[in-house]
Amino acid sequence: MAPVSKPDFPWWLAVAVAIAAAAALGIAASGLYRQVFSTVVAGIGVTVFVTVVGFALASALGLAVALMALSGSRVLREIARFYVEIIRGVPILVLLFWIAFVGAPAIVAGWNAVTAPLQQAGLLEPLVVRDLSLLWRAVIALTIGYSAFIAEVFRAGIQSVEPGQIEAAKALGLSRVQRFRLIVFPQAIRTILPPLGNDFVAMVKDSSLVSVLGVADITQMGKVYAAGSFRFFETYSIVAYIYLILTVSLSLALRALERRMRRGREA
Repeated sequence: MAPVSKPDFPWWLAVAVAIAAAAALGIAASGLYRQVFSTVVAGIGVTVFVTVVGFALASALGLAVALMALSGSRVLREIARFYVEIIRGVPILVLLFWIAFVGAPAIVAGWNAVTAPLQQAGLLEPLVVRDLSLLWRAVIALTIGYSAFIAEVFRAGIQSVEPGQIEAAKALGLSRVQRFRLIVFPQAIRTILPPLGNDFVAMVKDSSLVSVLGVADITQMGKVYAAGSFRFFETYSIVAYIYLILTVSLSLALRALERRMRRGREA
């Protein structure tokens, strides 16, 4: 039996924490940096909202697309493959612009067409494009963009489950839904979690793209402050610092969760 090696001490983390602490002290000691930080940090709430809501919706949509890709219907499989390949081929930034300025008007026009009888009867007011805020257009774009990647993560995780497990569940008389809920998904999540966590961290960073629509996230608040004060070095240093704190903290939390799940599986 091979000896179990001890994990290396995370010197990189110690250095990163020391740098982060030194930067925090520098921000606290400088009136200019405190002002920049207080301005930029106001966008954290929007960044967290866009990331959490967008990722939750993208995960739900991605799971649905993955199940379509694994279904027994060839039509559903082809639809899922078409969706994944087309969406993955469009850059997130282009998708943001398309959803904001093409997709949103199309959604509003479709809604008004469907609800036209209710509107004529005075039961509903016509929907106008400005009723769909830029914040929600950004969330929709991130949801669609990331759902294609997450669908592939779910598909690979589900296919990693041993076929014998599924056959045994069939022999026990479990329905398709029960097989997925009780047998397939609990085993697949161990494979799915690491790449899914990576996608979540990536979405935190890509949420900065919503600033191109004027959504008041961290990046947008930094852009506005820098444009008005011409303090570009200080402003974007603070913006990078905040994003690093968010992404590194999330990465560490996800790694801890993975280790906990691994220990639970080995126990």
